Amino acid sequence: MVAPLVGSLLGAVTSNVVSVVIKLIGKRYDLWSDFDNDIESIRRDLLMIAGDEEDQLSEEVDLSAVMGKYREEMHDLALEIEDFLDRILRHVVEKNGSPLHKALGFTTEPLLDAKVKKLKERLKDAKQRRSDHDKDINGRQISHSSTPTANTYTTKIEPVGIDESKQEICEWATKDVEGEPEQLSVISIVGFSGSGKSTLAKAVYDCPDVTRKFRHRAWIVASKHRCDAKGLLMELLQKLGQGDKISDLDVEQLQAKISEYLKGTKRYLIVLDDIKTQTWWDGIKSAFPEKATGRIIVTTTIQRVAKVCSRGNGYVHNMEALGNKHSKELLKAVLKGHSPDLERSSTSIMNKCDGHPHALLTLANYLQSEDRITKSVCEKLCSNLGFRMATDDAFVDLQKVLMSTYRCLPKGFLNLKTCLLYVCVFPNGCHISRSRLIRRWSAEGYVKHDHSRSTLVVAEDNFKKLVDQSTIWPIDTSKNANVKTCRAHSIFHEFLLYMSMSSKFITSFNNEERKDYRHLFIQNTPNSKYGDDEEKSRAHSLTIYGSAGEAAGYFAKCQLLRVLDLEECKDLEDKHLDGIHKLWYLKYLSVGDKISRLPKHIEKLHCLETLDMRKTKKVIILPVEVIKLPHLAHLLGRFKLDKRDWDKSEPQKYVPEKSNLQTLAGFVTDNNPGFSKLMLYMKILKKVKICCNSTTDEGLDGLLVAIENFVQADLDTGVCVRSLSLDIGNFSVRILSSLAYGNLRSLKLHGELRGLVQFTTVLWSLRELCLSSTNDLTEKDLSDLRKLSDLESLRLDGVSLEGFVITSDDFPGLLRLCLVQCASLPKIDEGALPNLLSLRLLNHGLDGLSGIEIKWHKILQEIALDSEVKQETKTDWEDAAKKHPKRPRVLYLKSVDLNGTGSMVKYVATERTVPATGSSTMRGKHSISRVESNSVDKPSSSDSKHVKREDDNSLKEAIVANPSPASTELCSAAMEMDIDMPPSSRVVS
Repeated sequence: MVAPLVGSLLGAVTSNVVSVVIKLIGKRYDLWSDFDNDIESIRRDLLMIAGDEEDQLSEEVDLSAVMGKYREEMHDLALEIEDFLDRILRHVVEKNGSPLHKALGFTTEPLLDAKVKKLKERLKDAKQRRSDHDKDINGRQISHSSTPTANTYTTKIEPVGIDESKQEICEWATKDVEGEPEQLSVISIVGFSGSGKSTLAKAVYDCPDVTRKFRHRAWIVASKHRCDAKGLLMELLQKLGQGDKISDLDVEQLQAKISEYLKGTKRYLIVLDDIKTQTWWDGIKSAFPEKATGRIIVTTTIQRVAKVCSRGNGYVHNMEALGNKHSKELLKAVLKGHSPDLERSSTSIMNKCDGHPHALLTLANYLQSEDRITKSVCEKLCSNLGFRMATDDAFVDLQKVLMSTYRCLPKGFLNLKTCLLYVCVFPNGCHISRSRLIRRWSAEGYVKHDHSRSTLVVAEDNFKKLVDQSTIWPIDTSKNANVKTCRAHSIFHEFLLYMSMSSKFITSFNNEERKDYRHLFIQNTPNSKYGDDEEKSRAHSLTIYGSAGEAAGYFAKCQLLRVLDLEECKDLEDKHLDGIHKLWYLKYLSVGDKISRLPKHIEKLHCLETLDMRKTKKVIILPVEVIKLPHLAHLLGRFKLDKRDWDKSEPQKYVPEKSNLQTLAGFVTDNNPGFSKLMLYMKILKKVKICCNSTTDEGLDGLLVAIENFVQADLDTGVCVRSLSLDIGNFSVRILSSLAYGNLRSLKLHGELRGLVQFTTVLWSLRELCLSSTNDLTEKDLSDLRKLSDLESLRLDGVSLEGFVITSDDFPGLLRLCLVQCASLPKIDEGALPNLLSLRLLNHGLDGLSGIEIKWHKILQEIALDSEVKQETKTDWEDAAKKHPKRPRVLYLKSVDLNGTGSMVKYVATERTVPATGSSTMRGKHSISRVESNSVDKPSSSDSKHVKREDDNSLKEAIVANPSPASTELCSAAMEMDIDMPPSSRVVS
């Protein structure tokens, strides 16, 4: 299990500190002449080894014991090299005057030289041993040559839980075939590996109604042909009975032959199972004539491929996980007679598999070997499931499915695999904020800027790749359609965590060998102890969830920490942070809700990039020296500056000459003018959020200058990237005037807005607008918004829209419309909002369709409603969605009262629901989530699960998420979520 990690880890190491060390040392130190060459030689060797590991991983080699030891050696050597270079980096930056060799613990410079030479020689020797071994075994052993046999207890059963989905797709395939215009239609079934996409497609393919309508049918397993378009087309011709004399034809000739044949048949159904890339589809789609009544079903794990294939006359069917009811049906079908008390004993199995069909089937088949299936037997199996999946022949098919998902991540992106494995530092089932994850990736050095993209942009792209590949599960989306929160698929998390632990990448604090691991987590272990006072950890991150006991302050032993994530730590107190300034390498720091002050000397955290205080309950007084930190990019929370005489201070002294601050989200203004003065020197700010509490004209004047300077920056460049969120209270008139002719992409306003929103019409660059008015907006106010022709996202909170009509000339570019607690809805004319993708109507009093005709919005993908709307209203919207050609998802979002007073309400989505219909319309019961610890000897024990209780009357209608790429069905044995505005009387989502 070490193998998949080595290449990723080495790639991360080489991109992290080596180039920086060379650059800095070249400026300040005159060491031996070959020092730069020695370090560069190490870097090149690591890169070559990392690339070779990636090649082997892609080719699915079966490692010998010798190769396993080689990779363990390379793993340890890579960590030693990285730690050594980190120490050099710190000494160079701190400029403490002492010789480098003494700072690193060497008595003489030649000893330092010898250390570098030794590292270089060790790399060379390891490469040579690897080369000699390859010659001895005459190349690599292919994995299938020694693949163990599958579980001999496998029981074939009928698919479970696919009836609704099957019916929906069968209706799509057969509806009006005889009389409709001749046209090709493609449905893409997309979801996580092992979720039953092929089983659902096969059920449709074999449906009697379908076979009667389509006498010309063919089933092609596309993944068998990899990028061989010719081979796929030849197989298709053979399946259609046209395989004579085709071996000499090229791709274009094969496409023409297939097209000609299908035009003559008029009606055909083709299944393309497991398409891996868009290139595959591009290489064969020309074979399918547009003017023929053809139906194509595509299965894929890749969201982008699904959308491309179904572009035009077709739609995407996202798979859902099995609900509690169908999961039980599966277990009973396999284990019938083995356990009279299956209902009680199987709870841990249900939680662990979390509705994943292949996992449920595998565990059920494995349990058939038990004489009696008891609760303790099931719990024991689940406590070491990662180990079982890695080593037990009975789990070989499930392991292959999960490993294939990991291996099939885009080749050439070594760090993408590392980014995926890194998700396991969070508890299984934990909802992970996108921004939190990508900032941590950046701090760890697992993403790196390139010639055209910043580090965070690269991190965003990596995150999107993982979502696109269905490897992580999107839970909730923001108003601009970006994924806001996510989680790992439960069974995949189990598998990856064991793999990470086996590779000394991630481990629990309870592991006695924790000092040799890069990433540590503490999860609900209140009895944790410090351990050896002399312990020196190599950890780069520490993540604490729940209670940590005495270990809440363990980070003091982790001198190399880059990430300290304490926002979910229940035991964290102010005193624990007093020594945090000693963590020189720290780049990411988040704190929990019990923190009331920042630690002393926090300004010594030279490398700090992110300071996240959003969990704190109090407004934090921020030492102005924090602003001076040279690498600080993201300052988040609710904070004020400490008081000082700003009339006698020079603000530019507290802001680095090249300030790196990009996000300043949560500043609470008062009569202290310091913030306004400092903001003028923050030249690359991209996102600003301010709560305006100034009570004097002087304080407000300085704020207006700062806001005006921010919104008009880069006005002459045409570049539009800035975002502003303001809680302006009763200062509306003066503050809004400072926004005129600003260069903003996103604007969120809360306060007294009536009669004042006309200024938005001069914000030519505005793409996203959110208005929450504490005094009623009028129809005239809203009419002024029509002029925003480039607006893509519009949200209105608490606005009466009675009499407001949206015509075909209004908001031509609008993609997302969100109306929250609006007493009445607007009238939308036919032809209006032609590009609308998302419609959110979040009002528990919504009655039926309220005059909205979604059929006029041809490409609509999503509808979101308040979860408390009447059942009749839900049924109306679900029926309308089923009749829509794109089958938009219907989501039910739950309102959460954040402060218990009703003054601050947020709409959230849980990750999925029990599918009561098999379509993209979703309803059912609440999902209940619980997060439990992972232990080191139980690499993935009882993680967060989502138990659906159909018989619990306390659970109302479903809360669902977007999208949920697990499964609506069970395969047989052959089956293969941003920052809120400041607290006030408002509603947010």
